[in-house]
Amino acid sequence: MPVVNRIAEFSADMTEWRQHLHTIPELSFDCPKTAAFIAARLREMGVDEIHEGIAQTGIVAIINGQGDGPTIGLRADFDGLPIIEATGLDYASTHAGKMHACGHDGHTVMLLGAARYLAETRNFSGRVALIFQPAEENGGGAEVMVNEGIMERFHIGSVYGIHNAPGFVQGGFYTTPGAIMAAVDTFHIDIKGVGGHGAMPHETRDPVIAACGVAQAIQTIVSRNHYALDDLVVSVTQIHTGTVDNVIPDSAYINGTVRTFDPNVQDMVERRLGEIVAGQAASYGVTAELRYERGYPATINHAKEAAHAAEIAIEISGDDNVNADAGREMGAEDFAYMLQQRPGAYLFLGQGESAGLHHPEYNFNDAVAPVGASFFARLVERSQPVSGA
Repeated sequence: MPVVNRIAEFSADMTEWRQHLHTIPELSFDCPKTAAFIAARLREMGVDEIHEGIAQTGIVAIINGQGDGPTIGLRADFDGLPIIEATGLDYASTHAGKMHACGHDGHTVMLLGAARYLAETRNFSGRVALIFQPAEENGGGAEVMVNEGIMERFHIGSVYGIHNAPGFVQGGFYTTPGAIMAAVDTFHIDIKGVGGHGAMPHETRDPVIAACGVAQAIQTIVSRNHYALDDLVVSVTQIHTGTVDNVIPDSAYINGTVRTFDPNVQDMVERRLGEIVAGQAASYGVTAELRYERGYPATINHAKEAAHAAEIAIEISGDDNVNADAGREMGAEDFAYMLQQRPGAYLFLGQGESAGLHHPEYNFNDAVAPVGASFFARLVERSQPVSGA
């Protein structure tokens, strides 16, 4: 079964909505224009309840079906990124230094499209909870919404989400049972030495050399401290120090990311980072402080729900375009917090060839929005059929 006919009929509206949202990207929890646009569309559609101001600008909207039944949660994130857009589009960002470079504008429109169809047809039992979430990119909006009680307040029994996937076949889906995305941690290392003249290094305790030593030693965590078949990434992504060619600075800063799936591996990395920082600092005669911040946990699909979601995806896109056992990847996603609370699954929807996520030339493919909306709609109808239908 391809795109739902009714959704195809209003696909031009979805494109208009998406391209408008693309012009007004907002960051983290501070998304008032985006939230207002979503709420206005939901009111036009005639959904039964709209609850605003969750996690500052998040929204949960309710659509009642026919008769009693459970509540299925459908989630879309809607925040942008602090990136200067370089697409040259007629509908490029009008907010300087902000951009929808990860397709959250498209995710939002997929859920709005499903909402319009479900509010019109109501060919399901129980209820649908439409979860529009801020701060996926920074701030863990999903965790905040969970902590503010959306699962209990709206009696959500299961929850599903979609992310677009550049480079994967347009309109195809992939997912996997179990872990699909990694936990993400961040480390900060502040090194303090003694600066001085570049011509007299013997009078200094050089933080630049110490930073190089620390960065090199960190590489041994992956190569020598963990079992090779346990997925792990430890990347140094920033080193900042110095101001001029003839001055040895007095401090340096190192920053990086850690991606894991196993909490034991996560613990090992944090411990080894502490040991490396302390040991290297001593060897170079400087002081150093490690700050290790645990971020989003691993995104772990529930096996039954992932298989069910894959079956719905096959209905929409065909067996050849759905990979139900795609394996896991090292990116991270705060939808993990929702999956910790309720059974459900996270899927990727291919958008064909395009610039990659978080790239200044990225743009969501409007042709796949009706596919995602159709998936959400059929997921609801198959998960919560009307009694006797």
